[in-house]
Amino acid sequence: MESRNNTNIPDFILMGLTDSEEIRWVLFILFLLIYLITMLGNAGIILLIHLDLQLHTPMYLFLSQLSFIDLSYSTVITPKTLENLLTFNKIISFMACFTQMSFFVFLGATGCFLLSSMAYDCYVAICNPLHYPVVMSTRLCCALITGSYMMCFTESLVNAVYMNGLHFCNSSVIYHFFCDLIPILALSCTDTQDMEIMIFIFGSLNVIVSFITISVSYGSILSTILKIKSTSGKCKAFSTCASHLLGVTIFYGALIFTYLKPKKSYSLGRDQVASVFYTMVIPMLNPLIYSIRNKEVKNALNRCMQKREVSRQLK
Repeated sequence: MESRNNTNIPDFILMGLTDSEEIRWVLFILFLLIYLITMLGNAGIILLIHLDLQLHTPMYLFLSQLSFIDLSYSTVITPKTLENLLTFNKIISFMACFTQMSFFVFLGATGCFLLSSMAYDCYVAICNPLHYPVVMSTRLCCALITGSYMMCFTESLVNAVYMNGLHFCNSSVIYHFFCDLIPILALSCTDTQDMEIMIFIFGSLNVIVSFITISVSYGSILSTILKIKSTSGKCKAFSTCASHLLGVTIFYGALIFTYLKPKKSYSLGRDQVASVFYTMVIPMLNPLIYSIRNKEVKNALNRCMQKREVSRQLK
């Protein structure tokens, strides 16, 4: 089979989720609604935290960054998916494909570390409340956020450099709805074992390190909550981090199911469903998870609405 490197492949073809025209229209409408809700929800969270001074705390600083990641993450994947569902043009250029893949890796990995930082923030707030203002200083929060972005950008860059050196065979058909790592590797006619090991190591470090941080944090939180004598105190302490725990469980469940498993167990249909879940559904759910039962967010929204009403009346 003729071998071609990236300079000789102008385009890839994204096969998408289905060939049925009826299902394509259903998926287009569904994904469009999900995307609009994602944009409105995450942009609303960011704007609300920016406008309300009472939300200028470490917890909401991390939440605003997570909303930014979710908004960007969905934007990297969903518009091209919608285009492919709406038209028969499933072609994506080599540069666009690798750009999408690089941002996908960068934003996904950064989300893992932001969730770890949020777990640590919950741990300090519940287990060491008296030291919270000192421990969770603005300097530490900025360091955690900046460090997450820098580490994950480096990982994405290393992946891109290795992937850019791959040689591809005659086939340029990607059996997925976006440029994911595993389907692109499947097109290469050169040995990708080293690349697969590197991806597995990076993925394991991202998921396992952040997952251990989260597990240890919530283990300590649970131990502290159980020591609280009053029922109301237990409920209040648990409600502080319950939404975050739910978001973490959903995100890591889908991520581990998709990537941290043997290659021989890969299933296109099953993995595509999981991919839809963590690339589109989870970014939509996060604003709902972190705001529906959050009294501080609701109060901040009420304050903003009242200010807007007063401003309108004064005009």
